[in-house]
Amino acid sequence: MFRSQSQQRLFGNIAVNGTLLILVLIWSLPTFGLLVSSFRPPELVRTTGWWTAFSSDEPISERLTLNNYREVLAGEDIVNADGTIIEASGDNLSNAFLNSLAVAVPATVIPILIAAFAAYGFAWMNFPGRKLLFTIVVGLLVVPLQIALIPLLQDYVSLGLTGTFLAVWLAHTGFGLPLATYLLFNYIVGLPREIIESAFVDGASHFTIFIRLILPLSLPALASFAIFQFLWVWNDLLVALVFIGSKPDVAVLTQALQEMVGSRGQDWHLLTAGAFITMILPLVVFFSLQRYFVRGLLAGSVKG
Repeated sequence: MFRSQSQQRLFGNIAVNGTLLILVLIWSLPTFGLLVSSFRPPELVRTTGWWTAFSSDEPISERLTLNNYREVLAGEDIVNADGTIIEASGDNLSNAFLNSLAVAVPATVIPILIAAFAAYGFAWMNFPGRKLLFTIVVGLLVVPLQIALIPLLQDYVSLGLTGTFLAVWLAHTGFGLPLATYLLFNYIVGLPREIIESAFVDGASHFTIFIRLILPLSLPALASFAIFQFLWVWNDLLVALVFIGSKPDVAVLTQALQEMVGSRGQDWHLLTAGAFITMILPLVVFFSLQRYFVRGLLAGSVKG
């Protein structure tokens, strides 16, 4: 007996949704286990599995604790009820978190602003060498950033910029500009020509058109690149190591986590807490801007 098309679609949707649910559970289960481990006391992490946090008969205050995050963020000692120190302090990720924020926000905003101006110029302004310059910008997408690190570092040393946030801002701006310009150009060039021409007829300048029309209409593309750039800068270790070095007062989160792995490689309760501290802000940024993400990625990919 043949099934109707509606039944086939129903079974197809159930199969697809069930498969996706299974894949999500498989992918998320280890991460959930690490999250639970980040709240467990160190002695339980060393001796039992994370799932025992839900099956044990002990009080929840003995199975889960905030001491791991307290020590990692504020560098506080873990102490027993009688006041004896279980584990000495040594980590202070709160300062590294603020440093990462001080690096990531300007290193995201600066290239977006510069690339938006450049993309508008390539899309709507006529000047000699426009196509050649745009070809060069697109060609820079295939240049590995690793080959530019040593020349940049030599220039930064001569200028006295090493070990400063400015050095990282400039580096990430330079490395992020080609992709930002390309993405924004594809979006801006696809905006309705009638709107731009009407603004010119009304006497608007290029700057007025850019501020009043282009930026508001390009919000999906701007948000899409902002996610890319922020996640790249926030999770970056290589550029931070090269241009910041070993200065603890300006070290970012990835450097602090690397130091924790080297000095506390057996302290899983601290490593998992530190890892989830680094994930909080990127998750907030992604979920806040995700409605623009796909729309911005597909901008300019379909014409007509």
